[in-house]
Amino acid sequence: MLENPRSPRVRSVAKLAKKASRSESGLFLLEGPQAVSEALRFRAELVLELFATPTALERHPEIAEAADAADLEIEYVTEEVLDSMADTVTPQGFVAVCRQFPTAVKDVFAASPKLIAILEEVRDPGNAGTIVRAADAAGADAVVFTGRAVDLYNPKVVRSSTGSIFHVPVAVGADLEDVLRRARAAGLTVLAADVKGDDLLQVRTEGLLAQPTAWLFGNEAHGLLDEQLELADRVVTVPIYGHAESMNLATAASVCLYESAFAQRSS
Repeated sequence: MLENPRSPRVRSVAKLAKKASRSESGLFLLEGPQAVSEALRFRAELVLELFATPTALERHPEIAEAADAADLEIEYVTEEVLDSMADTVTPQGFVAVCRQFPTAVKDVFAASPKLIAILEEVRDPGNAGTIVRAADAAGADAVVFTGRAVDLYNPKVVRSSTGSIFHVPVAVGADLEDVLRRARAAGLTVLAADVKGDDLLQVRTEGLLAQPTAWLFGNEAHGLLDEQLELADRVVTVPIYGHAESMNLATAASVCLYESAFAQRSS
């Protein structure tokens, strides 16, 4: 059992909370039973190390079974060691080290997608992870991070996705104009979400949402630039019927993705 929270091995795992260490190593942190379970179920080959407290394994014997099936040895650690490894205050008994696995942009469009989400310079980790989760839930074929977006493997992004990064292909570091060019070549209609756009209800009534679609979402603070909006086939806004000043980006993105999912399936 690992008992020393200051040991070199513990410190090397803890360093993965920093972007520089993730970029250099090509690895990232995974925390908590839900995320670890999803990784072992869908992409077990990516899990290089798995650390757990004995108590946590007693509560989640299915994780021990999945690790055994993947021929992955679990290393026992104390609560203090686990806390030193983890980025979050409450890792719930599990920390894993995984290999990064971004999808190439060309592969996203080679798969003939019907619904994708493009995140242009989305910086908030919680928003980014939640949109990946929403895209997964809505049955989207991929998510693409463009511009200076938050690191996909930031621990907060990973936690917010609740395992969805292992379900849906995600491309990172892409150029927006190149992505939109590829989207159109693949037969996708580009819809930009922005407050200056047409009412989503109107767009739904026109039947546009039933077509293969690439939704474009902008930065939380300044949205999409005018020149970026001009690159879209249509600019759409989610209407606010109450008195809220605005809508959270991840919430608006979830609405847009699900409207497309409903329309595509009903057609």
